[in-house]
Order: sequence, then C-alpha cells, then structure tokens
Amino acid sequence: MAIHQITIDIPDKVLLAEKMNADAFAREMRILTAVKLYELGRLSSGRAAELAGMSRVAFLLTLGRYAVFPFAAELEELESAHA
Repeated sequence: MAIHQITIDIPDKVLLAEKMNADAFAREMRILTAVKLYELGRLSSGRAAELAGMSRVAFLLTLGRYAVFPFAAELEELESAHA
C-alpha cells in the first residue's frame, strides 16, 4: 500500500489560537478530516480509521466527541427500506 505525504502551511497564529504544537495539530487535522469524510459518506469507517491513524473501534468511539453518529448511513438505509 502506497502512502502519500501532503504538506500544508499552517500560520503560527493558528497554532497559538489552538494552543497546539505542529505535531499535535497535524494529528488533530487527520482525525477531523477522517471524521468529516466519514460523515459525508465519502469514506467507510475502516478507511476513515486508517486515515485517522487508529483502529476502527477507536475511530467509532471518537465520533461522539465530534457529534457524529457512527451508524448514520446504516440507519438511513434501514429507514428507507421500511418506508
């Protein structure tokens, strides 16, 4: 599996506002990106967990911290099947 590295310029003022160093901010960005792509249905929970750098179970448990329901897609599918 190939891994790609992406470089993003982050102003010092953003790191200061977030009270994080660059490494902590990078970890948080990976998690936030994974959560949002999962929420939008663009990544499965497994792929999102890979992006976030954690196990699938840990990722699903982390979703509550961001007010994202872990099984929204499955719930919508069940609701539309019974409508």
